[in-house]
Amino acid sequence: MAVNTYTKQDHVFKVAEQQYSKMLEVATDLTKYPRTSNPDGSVKYVGIEDWTGGFWPGSLWYVYEFTKNEKWKDAAVQWTESLESNQFNTRHHDIGFMMYCSYGNALRHINKPAYRDILVQSAKSLITRYDPVVKSIKSWNKKNSWDGKTWTFPVIIDNMMNLELLFYASKVTGDPVYKNIAIAHAETTLKNHFRPDYSSYHVVDYDVNTGKVLHQQTNQGFSDNSQWARGQAWAIYGFTVMYRETRDPRYRDAAAKMADFYINHPNLPKDKIPYWDFNVGQEGYKADWKYDPAKFSYIPRDASAAAITASGLLELAGYLGAEGKKYKSFAVETLHSLSSPEYLAQPGTNSNFILKHSTGSFPHHVEIDVPLVYADYYFLEALLRYKNLLKF
Repeated sequence: MAVNTYTKQDHVFKVAEQQYSKMLEVATDLTKYPRTSNPDGSVKYVGIEDWTGGFWPGSLWYVYEFTKNEKWKDAAVQWTESLESNQFNTRHHDIGFMMYCSYGNALRHINKPAYRDILVQSAKSLITRYDPVVKSIKSWNKKNSWDGKTWTFPVIIDNMMNLELLFYASKVTGDPVYKNIAIAHAETTLKNHFRPDYSSYHVVDYDVNTGKVLHQQTNQGFSDNSQWARGQAWAIYGFTVMYRETRDPRYRDAAAKMADFYINHPNLPKDKIPYWDFNVGQEGYKADWKYDPAKFSYIPRDASAAAITASGLLELAGYLGAEGKKYKSFAVETLHSLSSPEYLAQPGTNSNFILKHSTGSFPHHVEIDVPLVYADYYFLEALLRYKNLLKF
């Protein structure tokens, strides 16, 4: 049954305040960013170059936005400014995640020209990875696939999430180069990353000399032809942003078709929290990595994919009129599930994170059924988006 009301924001943000107060007590080194939990239950930290670094200050900004408590603003400023040197990072594509989730949120609350300049420099760093022949931003440097191929220009669906930074840079500088690259990247992705049913490949590898597609594979999904849940979430969210920034209806309609694939998938659990991949162990899907089903008595979920999807759908719904109601209802049902005891941590547990049951990369045997900082970030963002919808 469609659910059109949601009443648990206050409770979730109280949990967030309790958890993050404890996190701030242990996370005192501004060069170490909370990412997940260690097997012993302690917080696992990462360095400044990790792609997840911006989600911790971003989450603090969201708690401040909801509570208006200066404690959270002060912490958010401190952690945001710790990322400043990342504006020059050209070693991978994730600078949008790292800098826009932190400094982008900061600028919604603090009018500080230095923050704007840092984001513009971050965009300059990101577009150094753009290739005019491929018409895409290179995600990773040279990397081997599970079946022994060498990817020389791999582009991952996640990269759609970094384009928002480029649109911002064009707005504040008046220079169209950034948004033009974002549009070119999105066009190439729309052409080559999707199957006829609008499910997405994780990785597309290109010939840098011709722009030709060489391989359509996966790195974090179950198989090359399966649907990695978080990849589909990135796609839904990313193309919704493309519509917001360009008003090109092709992006809106594509995002809706990507959402339809996710929402209507026969292997989506009733609580709307997907398995880490929609096709784990199914007939016709063969893993190229060493998959041993005996190691797990269950297929882990990915609450991070659910949170990203919920946030993206709440925005997408607003662009579709009456057609958007089903996407809003699905997002609200997802938020209900994430707010239940099954997924929402009890204060004092879960290594001080909010959400349980996320999966980072099952094929790499890392971060399986654990909290993840970006699950928290998009969950809080979705809650705030829903709250803002209620104002109208």
